[in-house]
Amino acid sequence: MVDIIIGSLGPLGPPLGKPAPAGGPVEAELLHIRDPRQRIVGPLGQERRKQARRDPATGKVLTLLIADSSTLPKDLDIKKYKVVLRFIKR
Repeated sequence: MVDIIIGSLGPLGPPLGKPAPAGGPVEAELLHIRDPRQRIVGPLGQERRKQARRDPATGKVLTLLIADSSTLPKDLDIKKYKVVLRFIKR
């Protein structure tokens, strides 16, 4: 039996001997766009989510794929960083 893999990616991880740039641009692929979450009420009239949060009604939720994770900060955390996006038309 022979495994034929078409279009596979190279090994993931930081390139050897190349430090990650600090605060530089990170290229991402936009995978999905959806409307914001709506309030979800459980059977007892309480919010079912663990974190009560209201998304803005005019907001959108974007799903991004970062192909090279070595460009991301090592200490990436939602409480430590703010994300700024710049869209470039293809």
